[in-house]
Amino acid sequence: MTVAEHEQQGTEASEIAHGALRGAIAAMAMTGMRTFTIETGLVEEPPPEALFRQKARALIRQVPRPRRRAVVELAHWAYGAGGGAAFAALPEGLRRRAWAGPVYGLIVWLGFELGIAPVLRLSQAKQLRAQERAALALDHLLYGLVLSEMRARPQEPDAVSR
Repeated sequence: MTVAEHEQQGTEASEIAHGALRGAIAAMAMTGMRTFTIETGLVEEPPPEALFRQKARALIRQVPRPRRRAVVELAHWAYGAGGGAAFAALPEGLRRRAWAGPVYGLIVWLGFELGIAPVLRLSQAKQLRAQERAALALDHLLYGLVLSEMRARPQEPDAVSR
């Protein structure tokens, strides 16, 4: 392996790690938005909670009751980090487009709505809940926006020293 190839691999690994961090932060932003949508009645039960309640009940019961919400949230942040790493692995030319992050966020949401929920037979897949789906789509748009906009933009040398 040449030095240039080794440096390229290091850069790619760094991009993936940075993408994972951005994904976790984006999932945290979604948590804030979900708190609002739940409190206003737009969302009855967020997907991570539904997943644990309906399909991983035995697993979550091993966690002391006062800690369960935190474990579900950490799982969501980890899932967001994985999504961020996957986003970072996309070609740079695609990721740099202004629409890439929000579209990616919607694709992640559609993956849940059209894939995960029906395959796991979650109750969400069987209900027509237009306002909840719209709220979840919006928080995934936020996820994608944060994911794509957290990247530091290059600055001109003179702008830094001013």
